[in-house]
Amino acid sequence: MELAEFVGLRPVPCAGLLLTLTRRCPLSCAHCSTSSTAAGEGPAAEQLLRFVGSFTAEDRPDVMLLTGGEPLVLPGLVRGLARRARAAGTRSVLLSGMFFARDGRIPPPVLRAISAVDHFSASLDAQHEREVPRRGVFRVMRQVLDAGIPVSFHLTGAGSEDPYLADVTADIRREFADRVPMLVNEVRAVGRAASWATATATGYPSAAGQALPCAMAAWPTVAFDGTVLACCNQNVVDLRPAPPHLTLGYIAEDDWAAVRRRSLTSPMLRMVRTVGPTHLRGRYAPGASESGYCAGCRGLSAHPDVVAGAARDASGLVGELLDREAARMQAEAGPVALLRRYGCAAYADLVTLPADAGRRHR
Repeated sequence: MELAEFVGLRPVPCAGLLLTLTRRCPLSCAHCSTSSTAAGEGPAAEQLLRFVGSFTAEDRPDVMLLTGGEPLVLPGLVRGLARRARAAGTRSVLLSGMFFARDGRIPPPVLRAISAVDHFSASLDAQHEREVPRRGVFRVMRQVLDAGIPVSFHLTGAGSEDPYLADVTADIRREFADRVPMLVNEVRAVGRAASWATATATGYPSAAGQALPCAMAAWPTVAFDGTVLACCNQNVVDLRPAPPHLTLGYIAEDDWAAVRRRSLTSPMLRMVRTVGPTHLRGRYAPGASESGYCAGCRGLSAHPDVVAGAARDASGLVGELLDREAARMQAEAGPVALLRRYGCAAYADLVTLPADAGRRHR
C-alpha cells in the first residue's frame, strides 16, 4: 500500500482507523504532539486486540494506522494487530520515530513487526535528527524498501521557507532515486511544542459562516485511554472529558461495528464533515462567540441550537447523502489537494511517487 493511496482515503468516513498503541517513546523530541512519555499510558493490549478482532470482511476499515508515542516499543502487539486486521481484509500502516535506527540496524523483533504491516513510514525532522542520525534512518529504510515493503517519510518543519525541509526532501530524493514518497507537515503548537511553536491555522479558516468540510472527522481515533474519538485533533485526544459529539465509544465496551455506526449516523459529525464547524455554528448559533475552526468544533456540543439544528437537518437520508457527496468530492480531488490544505502546501505533491505524479516538486 503506497502513501498516496491511504492519504487519498482520509476524507472517506470510516475508511480508516487511527490506533494509539502507547504514549511511551524512547526519544524526547521538543516538538512532539504527544506531551507525555509515561510508562503504561496506552490502551490495554487485550482490548486493542479484541477491538481489531471485531473487524469482519463485511464491516471493517480499509486501512489501520498504528501510531503512538512509539508503537515499536511494543513490536509483538504491532504484529498481533496487523495479523488480525489482515485476516479481515484491512491493511495496516505503521508510523515510527526510528529510535532503533541509530546504528542503521533493525533489531529482530522490530523487523518482524515491520514485516507484518502493509506500509512503513519513518518520522524525520530536525528534532529527530538530534537523537537519531539521518544516515542511520536511511540505512534502515533502504533495508525495508529492499525487502519489498512500501515505505514513506513523514517530515515536519517550520513551513515552506524552512531550509531544513528543502535540504531533507532533496536528500531523500537523491538517496532513494525518487522511489520513496513523503508527507510534509508543519510543526503545530500542541504537545511539547505548545510553549514555543507558532500557532498555525493551515487548512482551517475561521471566517464566520464559511463552509469548509473537515476530513479529519472522517476516521475514528483510539486514544491513549481507550476512548474512541471522531477526530485526531491533539486537544481532543489528550483532554478529558472529550466533547460528546466527538466521542464514539470505548474499546473496552464497543466493537468496530458500533463505532462505525455511530460515526456514520451522527448528525453533528455529518455536518462537520460536510460543511465544517464554522459554518455549522454560524448557521445555527450565529450569536455564539468566534473561537476558530478546531476550538469552535470542540465547543459545538455546548450550543443546544447547533445540536438541534444538526439533528433536524442531517438525521435522515439527505444528511447521509450530503456526507457521502462531500467525501466523494474530496477523495476525487486526490491526496495532493488534501495535503495542500492540511500539510505543508509547498511540498504536497511529494505524497505521490514521482513516476506516477502529474508534476514534480521543484
